[in-house]
Amino acid sequence: MFSKSKINEPGPKSGDNAAPASTPATGSPAPSSASSSYTPSAAPKTKPPASVLSADLHIKGNLKTSGDIQIEGQIEGDIRAHLLTIGEGATIKGELVADDVVINGRIVGRVRGLKVRLTSSARVEGDIIHKTIAIESGAHFEGSVQRQDDPLSTGAPRPTMPSSSTTSAPSSASTSAPSAKPTTGS
Repeated sequence: MFSKSKINEPGPKSGDNAAPASTPATGSPAPSSASSSYTPSAAPKTKPPASVLSADLHIKGNLKTSGDIQIEGQIEGDIRAHLLTIGEGATIKGELVADDVVINGRIVGRVRGLKVRLTSSARVEGDIIHKTIAIESGAHFEGSVQRQDDPLSTGAPRPTMPSSSTTSAPSSASTSAPSAKPTTGS
C-alpha cells in the first residue's frame, strides 16, 4: 500500500508522461503536480474539525459559530452552532441553538434544535423546542417539550398559538381554566 501511494505522491516521475497533457493547461509540468497535491486540501475545507472547549475553561458570554463545537467546561451565555455537543462534566447556563444538539451534561436554559438528544447522563432544566428529539433512559429533564417544524427561528418562540397574544402556553392554559369554571357554574 505505501509503495503505491508513494508512487502517486512524487508525481514528477509519472509527470513526465503527464507533462504533455498538463503542459497546454498550465504551461509547465511542475505546477500540474502541485495542483494535484493541492486538491486534497479542498477536502478539509468542507468539514473543519470541531472546536473543543476544555473542562478547565469558564466562559461568561455568548458563543456563535457556523461549525461544530464540543463543550467540556462551564459557560454562562447563549450558544449557537451547527453541531453542539455538551460533555458530561459541562454546565451551561443559557440558551442553546443548533441544528444538532447532543447533551451529556447539565443545561439550565432553553434548548432549540432540529435534532436534540439527551443521553442518560444529561440534566436539563428548561424548555426544549425541537423537530426531532431522543431522550435516553436515565436522563433528568424538567421543563416542557415542544415540536416545531422550524425550531431555530427566533421570531416567535411559540408559533402554535398565533391567534393568542400570549407568549407562553402555561399563561394561556391558566387563563382558559378559570374561564371554563365560571362558564360551567352559570
